[in-house]
Amino acid sequence: MSRPTGRVLTLLELLQSGGTRTVAELAERLGVEGRTVRRYVDQLLDLDVPVESVRGRYGGYRLSPGYRLPPLMFGDDEALAVLLGLLAGRRSALTAAQRTANETASAKIRRVLPRHLAARLDALADALHFTERPGEPDTPDAAVLLSVADAVRHRRPLSIRYTDRADRRTERTLHAYGIVAHAGRWYVTGKDEGLGEDRTFRLDRITDPRVLPGSFAPPPDGPDPARRVLSGFASAAYEHEVVLRIHGTEEQIRARLPVSVAHVEEYDRAEADGAERWFRVEVHVERLDWLPGVLATLDRPFAVERPEELREAVVALAHRLAASARRV
Repeated sequence: MSRPTGRVLTLLELLQSGGTRTVAELAERLGVEGRTVRRYVDQLLDLDVPVESVRGRYGGYRLSPGYRLPPLMFGDDEALAVLLGLLAGRRSALTAAQRTANETASAKIRRVLPRHLAARLDALADALHFTERPGEPDTPDAAVLLSVADAVRHRRPLSIRYTDRADRRTERTLHAYGIVAHAGRWYVTGKDEGLGEDRTFRLDRITDPRVLPGSFAPPPDGPDPARRVLSGFASAAYEHEVVLRIHGTEEQIRARLPVSVAHVEEYDRAEADGAERWFRVEVHVERLDWLPGVLATLDRPFAVERPEELREAVVALAHRLAASARRV
């Protein structure tokens, strides 16, 4: 590659980093005079790269945010980061159109990579495995996702039609706090104006989103959107409502009963943070059979307040463990 051509590509890379670059700044970075910078800009314009001239004291050149994405230039580390992201994206619950876009984007980047890097990335793709298979696609429609994101960003009320798991359809007005991706699904959490309470909704069950006039103020404190979603899972209605008392620290309890599973509350808030104390723990579950083993691995004093079936299951596990320990 000739030096002038290399400098033109360097100029393009500098402009792609964003903002307006003065002629003096570009000349210094390229090691040329200002008139040479202008000649390189003309060459980019001849290639249909949308470079804009900005007048004024802080003027210079910038790329237009217009109709066409300019050519992308990746270093080795940047190309690796992009392709790893696309590989991971294939494990998500993508629609057919999104899977196709993922494949074509990967192929475009792969074609322009240097041979040595392409070969190494091919080896990585062949060696890479995931512990989970992608589930059934439940990714929201792009128009729904973008409308909800717009309402979140600008703090605007959002009208939605929602179909719940019982196939009931309702119309709601939502003050959306944030969008959360969890376990292959997408959620929006916020205040349901009709109920006057915080709620979490699956985005793939939302249709006809409309951003409404007006605005709202986000809650001044409280958990962030991701924690709100996980806390909602822990308090959802299931077959069994379990109440426990566990002595230890919140970190020890959370190691076995995370936010998405259990609601944890201190009995005595006067004690110092991090100190061992008694906590009230609520768990909503469809089945009880896995809980005795989890409680055993906590290795902390605990008591089962309800239900009686869990208390009996814990006692039965203790007897089985004691019998196994006595075997020769």
